[in-house]
Amino acid sequence: MNRLTSYVGCSALVTGASSGIGRALSLRLAREGARLGLVARRTDALEALAAEIRQTGGEAFVLPCDVSDREQVEGCSARALELLGGVDLLVNNAGYGHHRSFLDWDLADMERVMRVNYLGTLYFTKLLLGQMVERGRGWIVFIASVAGKLATPEESAYAASKFAMVGLAEALSLEVEAKGVHVLTVCPGVIRTPFFDDEALRRMPPVARRSMVEPERLVDAILNALARGRRELTYPRSIAAGYLVRALAPGFMRRQLRRFTLDSTKA
Repeated sequence: MNRLTSYVGCSALVTGASSGIGRALSLRLAREGARLGLVARRTDALEALAAEIRQTGGEAFVLPCDVSDREQVEGCSARALELLGGVDLLVNNAGYGHHRSFLDWDLADMERVMRVNYLGTLYFTKLLLGQMVERGRGWIVFIASVAGKLATPEESAYAASKFAMVGLAEALSLEVEAKGVHVLTVCPGVIRTPFFDDEALRRMPPVARRSMVEPERLVDAILNALARGRRELTYPRSIAAGYLVRALAPGFMRRQLRRFTLDSTKA
């Protein structure tokens, strides 16, 4: 079991670092002593984040990249390896999605969801895993979603991309753990980030809005999971009970999902 208990001198690459979970995690890793490669499309937001990290004595490199573009990811990965001298920790966090019915969801946008969430993760992992295996040491964190374990209405394209991400992470963990690379799959619930825009908040069931948590609490849980060598983290932990309910009483789970999503948003 490969535990990550100290980040001093650790080289970390975080995708989707410009906001939300990625930003909060990058700031925390820098405070813990990690050297950061910051990946996102918005250069201005990355520059602001890097400046904030540097003001407190941290080290951060800005790596603008559209993770859905394979050629850009190839260039970004090569640059990260050059600047950081290797990547010890890869955090596949970049994510994109909407909350709308399948029939109303534009097909081109559904394709982009899969390219960003799944293919972007696939590209970075494929390009950076080899150097971890060569050294016999490394960590890869997949920021998936509870939607990658429990599909909900009006998240079809997003759920599909996250199910793919979870499957990739689980299979990869079995392949590379004996080679010194630890894989952690993170399935957050409703985290208070820009992902939940005004449209999403209007459509969100009241029970979900009340359960929203700050990204910093999720970051604490992720670092704790890495220190303990855990392979999967669902946060908040209480949501994981739904996995068991679905396995033992799938009909009941379907009724509950309809009740707390479709039915409550129409009320």
